[in-house]
Amino acid sequence: MYMDTPTMTTLIWLRAETKSGEHRAPLTPSDAAKLVEAGFDIRVEESERRVFDDAAYATAGCRLVDAGSWIGAPAEAFVLGIKELPEDGTPLSHRHIYFGHAYKGQAGARDLIGRFIAGGGTLLDLEFLTDSENRRLAAFGYWAGFAGAALGVRLWAGRQREGADFALSPQKAAADQQELVAAIRNRLDLIPEPKSRAPRAVVIGALGRCGRGAVALFEALGLDVDRWDMEETSAGGPFEALLDYDLLVNTVLLGKPMPPFLTDREITRPGRRLSVVADVSCDPGNPGNPLPFYDRVTTFSEPALRIAQGDNPLDVIAVDHLPSLLPRESSIDFSNQLVPLLAALPDMAGAWRRCAEHFTRHAQAYTANR
Repeated sequence: MYMDTPTMTTLIWLRAETKSGEHRAPLTPSDAAKLVEAGFDIRVEESERRVFDDAAYATAGCRLVDAGSWIGAPAEAFVLGIKELPEDGTPLSHRHIYFGHAYKGQAGARDLIGRFIAGGGTLLDLEFLTDSENRRLAAFGYWAGFAGAALGVRLWAGRQREGADFALSPQKAAADQQELVAAIRNRLDLIPEPKSRAPRAVVIGALGRCGRGAVALFEALGLDVDRWDMEETSAGGPFEALLDYDLLVNTVLLGKPMPPFLTDREITRPGRRLSVVADVSCDPGNPGNPLPFYDRVTTFSEPALRIAQGDNPLDVIAVDHLPSLLPRESSIDFSNQLVPLLAALPDMAGAWRRCAEHFTRHAQAYTANR
C-alpha cells in the first residue's frame, strides 16, 4: 500500500483497552508497520489482553509505552482505541478515535460530551466516520453478526439439551471462526432425540454487513435461516410472525426511530415459540430501539438476560462488543479498512472533517441545553 509521507510527523497513540473481555485492536502490527514506513509516529500501550503481542508492534517499528499513559500523551496525539474510556469524569483533552456511543441518546452520552468540552478535546467517533453519502467506512459489523448468531445458536442448543433452566456460561474468545463453528456444531449434535437439532431462525437486516455475517454463521453450520430486510419490515411492526421462530437475530443499523419489531405485549402472549433473541444492534438506551422489551446490555461474563419466565423462557443476548469473540479475524478485517483512512489523518479532510463536524454539532447542542 502506497502512502504519502506526512509533511509533519503525525502521532497515533494506540491505547490499551480496559473493557472486560475486550481483546481486539483497531490497528494490527502489520498495518502499523505501513504507517511507520510512511513517516507516522506510532506509540502502542502495552497490553496482556490484546490479541496481538506487544513484541509484534515493536518489530513493526512502534514504540511501546505504559498502559494508560495516553492521559499524558502530547497534545497533538490522536488517541486510538475501540471501546469506552474509563468513566472517571476527568476532562478529555486529546483527539480520541474510538466508538464513543454518544450521539444517539445513550446512557452517559451527555457526560462524555461534557468531558470533551471541559478538556478541549474532540471525539472522532468511528461509528460516524463516513463517506459523502453517509456510508460507514470502517466497521466490525460482519463479525458482530457472526458472533451474535453464534451465541444465539449456542444458547438455543443448550436449552434443548438441558431444559429451560439452562444459562450460558461466561464466554471466552475463540482462536478462529473454525474453532467457534466446530464448538457450536458439537452442541447441536448433543441435543437428544427426538428434539429438533435445527432451530427455526430469522435474521432481520439480513442484507446489511452485520446481517450477512449472521447469515454466514447459519450457513457454516448447515442451518436454514429466513432473511428479513426492508421489504419484510416496511409495513411497520410489531410483527407477531416473529413469535413463531425459535431464534431471532436483529442486525438492523439504528438510525431514525422505527416501529418496534416486538414489544412486551407480544412476548407475553400464550403460545410464543420464540425463546432466544440475539440483538446484535444492541442499543437498549436508544429511544428508537425496535426491541424495547429489555433495558440493559449483557456481557461475556453473563451473556443472556432472562426477559420472560415460565416453561418457555425468553432470553436476550445483547453483548455490545461481540466481535471480540473472534478478536484476531475481526481486528484484521477492521484494521484493513481503517489504515488507509488513518493515513489521511494529517489533512483532517474528507471523512475526518465530517467526523469532527459531527462532534462539533453535538457539543454545541450540549452547550445550548445546559
